[in-house]
Amino acid sequence: MSLVFMPEDMDWVCEPCGERLQSGKVELDYLGNAFHVELPVCPKCGAVYIYEDLALGRIHEVEQLLEDK
Repeated sequence: MSLVFMPEDMDWVCEPCGERLQSGKVELDYLGNAFHVELPVCPKCGAVYIYEDLALGRIHEVEQLLEDK
């Protein structure tokens, strides 16, 4: 199962490559736990963009739950 975290406005460009970001499946690892999610990714260099609302919201919540284990 893959979670999808795509921003509403996907009109974003990778600064180093100049390529438009696309939806892509990536694996996030934290404290030995792997999560498969769909995030904005540069098709050329593979850079993954984690936008601020996601980082300070859902990802932070998951980190706290894992640390409290």
